[in-house]
Amino acid sequence: MNLVPVSSIFDVRYGSNLELNKLTLDPKGFAFVSRTSRNNGVSARIQAPTHLPPLPAGTITVAGGGSVMESFLQTEPYYSGRDLYYLTPKIKLSTQELLYYCVCLRANKYRFNYGRQANRTLPAILIPDVNSIPLWAKKELATTEDPSGKLVEHNLTLNTSNWMPFKYKDLFEIDRGRGPRKKELNGTGKFPFVSASEFNNGVTDRTDHIAMHEAGVISVVRNGNSVANAFFQDEPFCSTEDVHIFTPKFELNKYIALFLCTLIKKERYRYSYGRKWGIARMKETIIKLPANDDSQPDFAFMENYIKSLPFSASI
Repeated sequence: MNLVPVSSIFDVRYGSNLELNKLTLDPKGFAFVSRTSRNNGVSARIQAPTHLPPLPAGTITVAGGGSVMESFLQTEPYYSGRDLYYLTPKIKLSTQELLYYCVCLRANKYRFNYGRQANRTLPAILIPDVNSIPLWAKKELATTEDPSGKLVEHNLTLNTSNWMPFKYKDLFEIDRGRGPRKKELNGTGKFPFVSASEFNNGVTDRTDHIAMHEAGVISVVRNGNSVANAFFQDEPFCSTEDVHIFTPKFELNKYIALFLCTLIKKERYRYSYGRKWGIARMKETIIKLPANDDSQPDFAFMENYIKSLPFSASI
């Protein structure tokens, strides 16, 4: 994979820099994008200021502070608040490719915090070049009528106050990754090779070695800078020992997996090179989840929540 600066693919500019409390709210007006990590970055809808045109649709918004590096594709003209940048592609990119770059940008969150904002450094952040975009990110959207569409129309909210704790060992069988050595790989082959990476679903190579793990599981990095990066693997694969394999004890699909992977990734701040997330610790680690009336994980809610999000039609 070849990495290049953000500025080689996108024109990076500062946003509208408006203050919401000085604007007129309008439920049918323009989207106001702020530094929030929710609702595609949209925190309100406003009447257009008379002195300023909206920012163009088809651009990516990136939070320079607050929920730093939260990155979203905006599909309609919009205005923005302070410390928000917008990226305009210098070349033609599909909606899928732009969404892929949102993920790549968001993966750099760990580099920043309130004391170190992504302002001057944003154009220099390294992302995969266009030729390194994986094939799955180049596929057409599941629907061409509404690329930002949802699979279900109702809106669901998260109320974590009533979530319940569960141990990973009660939800998954956890095993160490297995596969050929990296020196035996040559970039070709039938099966993906998953290693300790935060990009491309963890896939860093391919192999013709017999697949050591079945599809329908979650791969989780156990150490290093990419610790706790979790990805749903939808085809048979091989991996390094730096990756642990979570085989579900319940019926898992890609929507439930995306919900769980997001929560698993929240564990990364607990671990480092000096404190690895080994199998013994993983099994005893607690994850809080939505629960049903029987005090069991509410997987139906998790699936429907993901399906209710913008762009879920393109998953």
